[in-house]
Amino acid sequence: MPEYIQLATMEEGIATITLDRPAKRNALSIALRDEVSDALDRLAADPSIRVIVFTGAGGVFSAGFDLREFGSPEPEHQRRLWESSDRFHHAVLRCPLPTIAAVNGAALAGGFDLAVLCDIRIASEAASFAHPEHAFSEVVYGPLHDLVGGSVARDLMFTGRTVSPSEALRMGIVSQVASREDFWPTVVQTASKIAAAPREILVKNKAKAIARANLSPTTRTLDL
Repeated sequence: MPEYIQLATMEEGIATITLDRPAKRNALSIALRDEVSDALDRLAADPSIRVIVFTGAGGVFSAGFDLREFGSPEPEHQRRLWESSDRFHHAVLRCPLPTIAAVNGAALAGGFDLAVLCDIRIASEAASFAHPEHAFSEVVYGPLHDLVGGSVARDLMFTGRTVSPSEALRMGIVSQVASREDFWPTVVQTASKIAAAPREILVKNKAKAIARANLSPTTRTLDL
């Protein structure tokens, strides 16, 4: 059983992946990333699933990668760190089913990337978006550029400033913003609309979106 995510089916055709390290603000550790990648593989092979929703436990979407794991210079640890990262990013980006990021709180750094890699983003009024790692690490730029364009993507990459839900809506980062009370019903309503389509049509349409992204499956995280 997964230790750092919750995997569930809400309604017919809708699966949820909840990042479940609330004490660590759902930091994307190696173990959590591997659990997400494994879950996506299983869900993609399940003919009953038609849409996948990501969200976070404890009022935070994700604060990004677990920085404690970057402290070890051991070659084997570094290999595992980056292989896990590469697999995770491509598992989300290339998931053959539609994905929704239900951003219920802060989506920072790698958590922001996770939301951007999903097909649709719905924000709670409690959400926020930022790349605070801009001051000490490289930012995953390409998918953000494809979503909002170069001017906005460069602004967010170079400044690391925090974006509110209303500004995220204006920028096109999210498609909907809902109150705390209406947030989850809004997510379910959107997921249900998607799940009403035949799975084979969803898979064919998603394949077009993946192809349009024009990213090689061997592209490393730091080259995105």
